[in-house]
Parts: sequence; C-alpha cells; structure tokens
Amino acid sequence: MIQIRDTIAGMQREAVIAPRQEILRTAARLFQQRGYDATSMNDVAAALKLSKGGLYHHFQSKDEILFHIMSHAMDITEERVINVVRRVEGAQERLRTLIRLHIEVVLSEEDREITVMLHENHPLPLALRRKINGRKKDYVHFVENLIADVQRLRGSSSSVTPRAAAFALLGMINWIYQWHRPEGTLTGEAIVRQYTEIFFRGAIG
Repeated sequence: MIQIRDTIAGMQREAVIAPRQEILRTAARLFQQRGYDATSMNDVAAALKLSKGGLYHHFQSKDEILFHIMSHAMDITEERVINVVRRVEGAQERLRTLIRLHIEVVLSEEDREITVMLHENHPLPLALRRKINGRKKDYVHFVENLIADVQRLRGSSSSVTPRAAAFALLGMINWIYQWHRPEGTLTGEAIVRQYTEIFFRGAIG
C-alpha cells in the first residue's frame, strides 16, 4: 500500500514538473522582460507554478539556464539559417536567403531565447561564455565568407571589408526586435526587402 502511494505521489510530482524546454522558454521570456539580474530562480519557478525544488531538479543554477537558452538559440540559428543557406545555389541568393531567414528568426514570437542571447551574454561564467562566443564567432565567419563571395562575384569596388559588413549586417538585424511592433505598418516582409536593398546597395556596391 505504501509503495503504491509513493508511486502515485511520484507520478503527481512528475506531472507538475514542466519539461526542460518549457522552463527554458519561460525563463527566456522573463530574462527578456525583466533582465537577467532582476530575475530570480524563485521568479522562474513561480511563473511555471513549480516548487523551487522542482526547478532545481532540472537546472542547478540560473547560469545553467541562461547557458542552455543561448545554446538553444544557436541551435535554432544553425537549423533555420545556416543549414538552409548552405543548400541554396548561387552566392547572391545565399546571402539574400540568410538575410530573410535571420530576420524571421529574430521576429519570431516563439523564440525569445534569441533576444536573450543578444544582450545577456555577459553574466555567464567565463568557461560557459567562451563556448557561446565560439559559436557566435563561427556564425560571423559564415556571414563574412558569404559577403566576400558576393563581393568577388560582383567585382565590387566597395571599401567595406567583409568583416565590417558582416558585423554591420548582423547588428542591423539583431536590433529589429527592439523597435519592431507586430501591429505596426512595417511588416516583416517589408523589413526583409528594405534591409536587403540597404545592404546590397551599400556594403556590396
């Protein structure tokens, strides 16, 4: 009888505990709204209707949660941007596709971890920060190489280097979420068209 009762209690506890992915999404939303420093583990647990012990069952610290949010953000970037772009034919079309897909990811309401990744890297311990920064650098190099390919293809005389252009492009896109309003007149598709126009006429030449 005791064993059955303990089994039922264990099942009830498991039902209450949210999946890891739900914890990460909820924490990402709170970090984005309040800031990392102003959000406690108690805040995350309360938003999920979990006990603090239930939260610590999945993640041992706030640093660990932030690291996994950022890792997932980079996974999203690889899956939805890099891997798709690699399958596209033609240097110019690859770059245009990257601009469109990166904007779509930044504007996605379901992927708040992306916005957290952009501005909350500094609180991570050094070892974890290096891992995330290494993946970010790989992406910058990927974009840089795409831009260099397009500049060579077009015989560009622009004095803008691929490295500077890559940082400018990513900064321009990554900041969209700060000012864009879904109910506004500037749609995501319009942003894609105009940013592509700005970039190809400016940095590519």
